[in-house]
Amino acid sequence: MRPDYPVKTDRLVLRPFEEQDLDDLHAYMSNPDVCRYLYSEPSSLEETQKRLERSFTLDELTEEGEWLVLAVYLPEADRVIGDVVLKWVSEKHRQGEVGYVFNPEFHGKGYAREAAEAMLKIGFDELGLHRIAAECDPRNEPSWRLMERLGLRREGHFRQNEIFKGEWGDLFVYAMLEEEYRRAQA
Repeated sequence: MRPDYPVKTDRLVLRPFEEQDLDDLHAYMSNPDVCRYLYSEPSSLEETQKRLERSFTLDELTEEGEWLVLAVYLPEADRVIGDVVLKWVSEKHRQGEVGYVFNPEFHGKGYAREAAEAMLKIGFDELGLHRIAAECDPRNEPSWRLMERLGLRREGHFRQNEIFKGEWGDLFVYAMLEEEYRRAQA
């Protein structure tokens, strides 16, 4: 499954990353506040370049276990303001997972919601998924609040689920079923 690029929303363009996106990507991936709840640490420019190069191969889903990674480009600002991902978790069980990372300069304007809605549409309408999940650290309230605004349900709170950045961390799991997505679209 390869989306028909570019994927356009009311204000955004979702597309594969391009070489010229390095500075925009580095602007948020080098930010400690952005990485606080990510598995990665703030990136050096060299590490961001490697991440960017890896993303060049993540523009389609051909088998389970793969990630679709798209740059979120804001034409009004002429820059990439974040990225969204869709993982094809299981072909047999038609499961997926969605995620997002955004430059804090653009928080609070509805861009993450708009981009995540586009990824849910790709997952349910184009990939034919039955269930799409999302996960976050419970301390990351803006992230789980967004999941709720998207219509995902909190399915679980895993306490001290893993050692995260040197301490025991909890995990919220949210999800939406295809039937719930269809009802919300109607």
